[in-house]
Amino acid sequence: MPAAMRFRAAKPAEAAVVADILHDAARWLGQAGMPHGVMWRDDEMNPARIAADVRAGLYFLAEIGGVPAATVRFQLDDPEFWPDAPRSDAAYIHRLARRQGCGGAGIGAAALAWAVEHTRQLGRHALRLDCEASRTRLRALYEGFGFRHHSDRQVGPYLVSRYEYTLSGDTTPQRGGIAPP
Repeated sequence: MPAAMRFRAAKPAEAAVVADILHDAARWLGQAGMPHGVMWRDDEMNPARIAADVRAGLYFLAEIGGVPAATVRFQLDDPEFWPDAPRSDAAYIHRLARRQGCGGAGIGAAALAWAVEHTRQLGRHALRLDCEASRTRLRALYEGFGFRHHSDRQVGPYLVSRYEYTLSGDTTPQRGGIAPP
C-alpha cells in the first residue's frame, strides 16, 4: 500500500470529490483510447446522482497524506450484475478509480486489499467485481491480485467478465461461491 494511505467512508459533502475522481479516471481512459462510456456513462458520474450513494455509505475514499487519491463503491449485493448469486455471502465493488498524478503505483492493489479486508470484517466469504470483457489489462490486474474469472455475462448492452476472490481462513484465493450461468 502506498505510504500513509488510508481508506474511509466518503462524507455526504464529498460527492463532488468522488465524481471528480471518477471523471479524472474517465478522462485518462479516453486519452488512452479506451472510451469510458463502455462502462461509465456521464450521467452516472454526476455529483447529484452520486450523492445518494455517498449518503448510503457506498463510496469510500483512499487518502494519501490527507488528500483523496482514489475511490471505490462497496456494496453488499449486486442484483444487476450478479442476479444468480446467493444474497448475504459476498461483497461487491464497482467504480474503483484513482486520480492521475497521485503516485499511481500500488493504489489499485491497495484498494483491492482494503476491499478484501473490509469484506472479511463483515463476515462475507467472497468479494466480487466485474469489468468490461474487452479490458484485458484490467482483467490481468484482477487475476494477478488473486481474483478468479467466474463467468462472462451480458448485462444490457455490456458484456462483462465477472470475477470472484474467495476468502478463506488462510487468505488463499480460491474459486468458489456460485456456478457459472
